[in-house]
Amino acid sequence: MEIEKASFPTPWTMGMFMEELSRKDFAFFIIARLKDGIAGYGGFWLVLDEAHLGNLAVTPRLRRRGIGERILKELIEMAKSKGVNLMTLEVRESNEKARALYEKIKFRLVAIRKGYYSDTKEDAYLYINDKL
Repeated sequence: MEIEKASFPTPWTMGMFMEELSRKDFAFFIIARLKDGIAGYGGFWLVLDEAHLGNLAVTPRLRRRGIGERILKELIEMAKSKGVNLMTLEVRESNEKARALYEKIKFRLVAIRKGYYSDTKEDAYLYINDKL
């Protein structure tokens, strides 16, 4: 929860996480651990033959060390093992570091969802990777 609160303007609640973790048929989450605790986490929803990245975060003191990239690559491999060949995600327009990571991993911007985030009315950039 500490990582979630430090990472997002409107963080998920513990209840939201517990609900997602109970949906083992279509919600898949992983965590990255270090000796002294959790470094980050990420998850996706399986929707038919597609995966939708719902959450990816790294603790602030450990950012820019490749942990987010490793989590994302692991999630992609997990999705591929479930027969998925397309992953989608939305990211805030202002989140340039996340957008750079997604583009590095061959996600491409396909649309802008105007006013998508209800907390700030910020636009969401919709990315897809159909080369998994």
